[in-house]
Formats: sequence, C-alpha cells, structure tokens
Amino acid sequence: MSTPVTSPRDARYQAYEHVGERVAPVVAALWLIAYSLPILQPELPGAVRTACHVVRTGVWAAFGVDYLVRLGLSGHRLRFLVTHPLDLLLLLLPMLQPLRLLRIVTVLRLLNQRAGTRLRGQVSLYVTVSTVLIGFCAACAVLEAERGAPGATIATFGEAVWWVVTTITTVGYGDFAPVTATGRAVAVGLMLAGIALVGVVTGSLASWFLDEVRDSSGEDAEATRADVAELADEVRRLREQLAARGTAGS
Repeated sequence: MSTPVTSPRDARYQAYEHVGERVAPVVAALWLIAYSLPILQPELPGAVRTACHVVRTGVWAAFGVDYLVRLGLSGHRLRFLVTHPLDLLLLLLPMLQPLRLLRIVTVLRLLNQRAGTRLRGQVSLYVTVSTVLIGFCAACAVLEAERGAPGATIATFGEAVWWVVTTITTVGYGDFAPVTATGRAVAVGLMLAGIALVGVVTGSLASWFLDEVRDSSGEDAEATRADVAELADEVRRLREQLAARGTAGS
C-alpha cells in the first residue's frame, strides 16, 4: 500500500496546526481571564482594566494573524475561504460594537477546533470541559449585559451561574431572567447549547449503560459456561465410578 505524498506546503500547514493545538488553549485562557476579570471584579483599578483591554485586543489580533497564516499555508486559498466562512465572519463581525459578544463564540470555536481534538476520544472529559467553558462564558456575558440594567434580576455572578445552570439543563425556574437584548441573545445561545450538551450527555450515559450490561452479560455467560463444564466433568466422573463398580461386581 503506497503512502500518500505530502507536499512541502501541506507539511508546513500540518506542522502549524500541530503547534496551534498546543498554543490555542493558552491564548484562549489569557483572553478569558482578561475578559472575565473586569466583570467579576468591577472595582479593579484603571491600570488593570487597561491591561485587560490590551490583552483582549492582542489576542484578537493573534486570531486574525492565525487566520491569515492558515490561509497563506493552505494549498487552495479560494477553497479555504469557501470552506471556512464562519471563521472569517466570527473574526470580522465582532469588530462591530453590538456584536462583540461573538468574540466568546470565536474563542470557544477555536478551542473546539484545536484543543478539542485531544479530548474527543474521552467523551466524558470533553463534555465536562465544554460545559464548564460555555457555562462560565455565558454567566460572564449575561452578568455584563444585565448588571445595572433597569428591572434586571441578575446582579451578581452567583445569580448568573444559577441562571446558567437552570437554563442549560432546560429546567428554567424563572426566578432569574435577562431583560436586555444582549442578555436574551446569550440565553438563546445557551438554550441551543444546552439542548446539544444534554443530548451528548444522554447518549454517553446510554452508551455506558449498554457497555455495563454487555460486560455483565458476558461475565454471566462465561460463568454459566464454566458451571456447565464443571457439571459435565462431575457427571463423567460419576459414570466412570459406576462403570468401575459394575465391572468389579461382575
């Protein structure tokens, strides 16, 4: 069987993607810290808030450079543009002030594309990490949108986390609900993500139960075969003893 020939450009692209898998979690973590810190600690000094803004801007510029590098290393740039339209939209649209919330989507998508490849073989870990990231980002986003808004019920991070839990699990008690347009946009995204995550969790649990039942059935079947074999040996020995006694009596 012949080995596929890899061009130097493809080799460079694969090498860059391999490096990106290691760097992406670090860059995304820096962005999440710089994004969430001013929200969780509103009384931060001005210098710290400025530093967070610089980090967010630098990371966003790095996202742009990453896209351009992947575009340059791709063998077919037009095909790359056609097959990666969401990457470009998520990079350009958040530059508009009303759509800055999409930057969170870009970070999560980056992690899913790069770092997520290391976790997909471990479904439970992948689902746990995805759920925590989505929940944390949604809590920060809704708190940023709702804090200080007229009639808002979500004013603390604890309330935002409780709202995220009740929303992502589709329970929806209704004790906390967003009143701003941005907060409701976060709610819609969280509802859709909740449905997907609940489906993955349900499928994972069902697969685990089936594996347990299959393993248990296999162990029971093996035990049954061992008992039958032992019983057959016992019957054979009894027959030999009876035959020996019959021969001796005659």
